[in-house]
Amino acid sequence: MHDVVIVGAGPVGLFLACELGLAGCSVLVLEREPELRSSWKADPLGMRGLSAASVEAFYRRGMLRPLLTASGIHADPDPDPDADEPSPPRGVGHFAGMMLDPADVDVTALPFRLAGPAAEGVMTSLEAVESVLSERAAELGVEVRRGVTVSAVEQNKDSVVARADGHKHAYEHAYAARWLVGCDGGRSTVRGLTDFVFVGTEPQFTGYTVLATIADPEKLGPGFNLTPTGMYLQMRAKGHIGMLDCDGGAFDRSQRPTREHLQAVLRRVSGTDVTLNDVHLASSFTDRAMQTTTYRQGRVLLAGDAAHIHSPLGAQGLNLGLGDAMNLGWKLAATVHGYAPDGLLDTYTRERHPIGARALDWTRAQSAAMRPDPHAQALQGVVRDLLGTRDGTTYVFKQTSGSSNRYDLGGEHPLAGRNAPDLRLENGTRLGDLMGDGRGVALDLTVDRSLHESAMRWENRVRYVAGPARNDLGLGAVLVRPDGTVAWAGDRTPDRDAFEQAAGRWFGHPKN
Repeated sequence: MHDVVIVGAGPVGLFLACELGLAGCSVLVLEREPELRSSWKADPLGMRGLSAASVEAFYRRGMLRPLLTASGIHADPDPDPDADEPSPPRGVGHFAGMMLDPADVDVTALPFRLAGPAAEGVMTSLEAVESVLSERAAELGVEVRRGVTVSAVEQNKDSVVARADGHKHAYEHAYAARWLVGCDGGRSTVRGLTDFVFVGTEPQFTGYTVLATIADPEKLGPGFNLTPTGMYLQMRAKGHIGMLDCDGGAFDRSQRPTREHLQAVLRRVSGTDVTLNDVHLASSFTDRAMQTTTYRQGRVLLAGDAAHIHSPLGAQGLNLGLGDAMNLGWKLAATVHGYAPDGLLDTYTRERHPIGARALDWTRAQSAAMRPDPHAQALQGVVRDLLGTRDGTTYVFKQTSGSSNRYDLGGEHPLAGRNAPDLRLENGTRLGDLMGDGRGVALDLTVDRSLHESAMRWENRVRYVAGPARNDLGLGAVLVRPDGTVAWAGDRTPDRDAFEQAAGRWFGHPKN
């Protein structure tokens, strides 16, 4: 019996598998698709944007440089190692197809942001992300079985079994574990086979992603184009087109998107007589926004699109799922190993569900602003005015970069519950460099002897590091969870009792 079976070997399932493998859990990943690579994962169709928060997750586990290399980015991840203050981001993205100027981001308004290797988002592909994670998972002893379609899930108080009846795979048909996590996408089989309640809003549009040969591409404008009849996006790759048709989601997966249909939609939303000669690949999607009411039912948990679906507007889906995996991994590992404090696993839903709900609302707001009607077009004018301001652009960047996320952990310090800044010690070591083994970090910037003695009681779960920092942001000590969240922060004279209370809350009973 494995400690954990994960259904789905996409980025979320693989990242979670790496987190669990790093913590010494036995992990089996079951994937329906027989092959790792496909045209839908490679550029240009597989192109995805990773937020700064997601890039930081790879950085903290020592996978940033391999990710950049796999993404075709041949650049130093830390081009200015002597910088302390962050520079404006190179890219900000868009809201409802309305582009933002990165020069308008007020970096001083970003909470506890420091310069570092993971201060920027990265354009990559699903193929690159999955190849890096697959290699790391193999190094950690994680087994991935492909070509396995799960058809039943059964659980009791001690274990859970995933059955793959009737498939032609050479492996056994029943996979038992202490825990099972569904990371199997928006049409999650695991979610459908268990008692999760999936609620939300129905779609307003059908979207299309198309790779085609266009006879007259000059008739289409570059980038996002909001029109009185819809929206289209001409991307940088030749023949790569995105479209939104406000049909209430009627077409999505109801029939195969033929060349004739796609050309008719493109002509309608673009207001041109553009011609598609050939369609090489095409798929459809909607802005249906749904979320499970909880992310756990007994010994079954959900992460990524299995727990929440929405339109791809704003590139939130992959980043939201990776955040789920980072949050869940260390908590599930602590539960497996028996040292998790009471209720630790329940904090996964409590912390991540509000983040997911906010992402769904973010995409709903964009859908409402992109409708081809006078009300939405009036709204677009108001939004453009707001996005033309420094405060408006900064607000959007906070949302899309993940810098506005904060878990409600209690306590009075404004850093508690936020992503930890990448503090750098005087010897050059950064906080991110200290998190590669998946443990928490107690960073003592005042070299307080009593704090050292206290932290060593959790040394198998928390790494204690002492020394002054180049820019300590007024902090005396910081306790960081394995997912990079600040569990506790102290001033120049750290409170040992408060530290121990926070350490016990998140890391269980200390050694005697």
